[in-house]
Amino acid sequence: MGGRIPTRGSRRGQRARGQRARGQRAGGGGQRARGAEGPGAEVAGPAPRGTGAGRARRSRGGGTQEGLGGGELGVEEPATAAVARAMSARNLGTELDLSWISKIQVNQPAVLRRAEQIQARRMVKKEWQAAWLLKAVTFIDLTTLSGDDTSSNVQRLCYKAKYPIREDLLKALNVHDKGLTTAAVCVYPARVCDAVKALKAAGSTIPVASVATGFPAGQTHLKTRLEEIRLAVEDGATEIDVVINRTLVLTGQWEGSDFIKTSTGKETVNATFPVAIVMLRAIRDFFWKTGNKIGFKPAGGIRSAKDSLAWLSLIKEELGDEWLTPELFRIGASTLLSDIERQIYHHVTGRYAAYHDLPMS
Repeated sequence: MGGRIPTRGSRRGQRARGQRARGQRAGGGGQRARGAEGPGAEVAGPAPRGTGAGRARRSRGGGTQEGLGGGELGVEEPATAAVARAMSARNLGTELDLSWISKIQVNQPAVLRRAEQIQARRMVKKEWQAAWLLKAVTFIDLTTLSGDDTSSNVQRLCYKAKYPIREDLLKALNVHDKGLTTAAVCVYPARVCDAVKALKAAGSTIPVASVATGFPAGQTHLKTRLEEIRLAVEDGATEIDVVINRTLVLTGQWEGSDFIKTSTGKETVNATFPVAIVMLRAIRDFFWKTGNKIGFKPAGGIRSAKDSLAWLSLIKEELGDEWLTPELFRIGASTLLSDIERQIYHHVTGRYAAYHDLPMS
């Protein structure tokens, strides 16, 4: 449970179904906080007043055909400043109306049928599959959140974020000049400096995200949590995963967010399709009511290339092509990229890679 918060002044009244809050202005300015917690539909509660955020996401194009949308194979080079301006203007906020929440009814059997339909569907094949897998790469928050993280493995992660697919494979697909990277690198606050330094050395402007505010439990004292955000921002984080105390949700203290996330990824059950369907339809309803586009991030348990295609298909069908951008859709994952690269390798060579063929996976 948590939210992603931008630094544009206080936001209230966003639908709080597991939301990522991007809301209030902080001393660190210009950064953005996002968040999650708990299994199933994550609920974002009130973003602390005075906390900071504002997230500049890289804009990437790309796409495929055959039912999942047109477009050339590959991605376009991002325009970071323009994206930042667009994000800061996207959600002007709305007053909290609890009647919206009290009127919600979920037809669970129908949701489960829809989830089974998405997972059982035969996905796109051949060059269209390769195109969508490359597009999926641009939505990944490449993550390491291990207790034994060091500067060296963070540096390795950052290198992989900038060069997610082997260059010879990209050349074979004629997309080596498209600037393909992951959407962000996500690390603990103590490792933000390492990530920023590594990306700067590599000449990359990929955003650095950091989990904070007592991740993943959210049970840390408020003063400590705010300080953790401040320090992460000082060290160069431009995205913060905020985790709220679940008590706020359980006691019905709903306020503001503009990016919703399924879970922290640290639970036994994390991103599931039934939960995602409910959350996406809440996003759609909120958009119809207010005109504000809320982002969505599934996190935890997404490990296979096939899963990533299912998630992209779900976003396209429930929310439309407008949400298939890194500004409105992210996938939190640590091992997904490896399987995507293996599938691209198979598409190009006709055989599956041995371990030594993809040493950075």
